[in-house]
Amino acid sequence: MDHLARMEFVARAEQIYHQTLGPLLEPDHADEFVVIEPESGDHFLGKTLGEASQAARKAHPDRLTHAMRVGQRTALHLGMQCR
Repeated sequence: MDHLARMEFVARAEQIYHQTLGPLLEPDHADEFVVIEPESGDHFLGKTLGEASQAARKAHPDRLTHAMRVGQRTALHLGMQCR
């Protein structure tokens, strides 16, 4: 997947989250992980990234997915502790 296609893929997944999933998930699932398969719009929740990813892979083994953290700007913070 080239850079432009990757950016469009991410934009579509984030659009699904912000327009549909965020308002539904944020009240009861804050800080959980959501993995979105943008082609179908399917989403998978998990307490861990691994849990959500595994559910997505089981449902869509041949498709790319995009992971996000419910109610957060990023799924993961690496390198330093954020407060």
